[in-house]
Amino acid sequence: MVEQLQRLVVRYGESVQKPVRFRPGTWRPRLVSHGAAHVLDIGVESASGPGGDRLIDRGDLARLRDHAGDDADGLRDLFVAVMIWGSGTTNGRGPRYTEAALSDPRLPGVLRTTREAVRGGDLSGAYRQFALKGVGRSFFTKWFAAVDDREATCDRALILDDRVFRSLNACHTGLA
Repeated sequence: MVEQLQRLVVRYGESVQKPVRFRPGTWRPRLVSHGAAHVLDIGVESASGPGGDRLIDRGDLARLRDHAGDDADGLRDLFVAVMIWGSGTTNGRGPRYTEAALSDPRLPGVLRTTREAVRGGDLSGAYRQFALKGVGRSFFTKWFAAVDDREATCDRALILDDRVFRSLNACHTGLA
């Protein structure tokens, strides 16, 4: 099983994820009161699908990460962009859960401390410290991947969504 996983990693190692389509109109009512509606301008307008849709990709997240610095609003904006990117048009709960996190008074501290833990290579510490209303493992590990600006030679933060988690659990007996 491990050999099969290693072959897949090599096979798809250079793959680039396509941009994710999102609908700003779905998100706007959840972001306006938190001063984060401007994040909806990220990416580019989608040439296909319903009018007004936009596309966001990992490059957009990296540019926003590099611009955010230590500013609490910048980190909030990056977090919102990560939630949009992670939700796309298929996760109808994303805007509601993002609004719950934005309303959580722990948000600035959690974003700052987990970003620092990830950048310091303490991924398990970041995992233990992340606690915000509405945000589970599938999305907070997307946050970790987005804020991880370390060299590619490091053990980088990876996204542990439900699909990956199920696959790893299915392989567990082969990994022992």
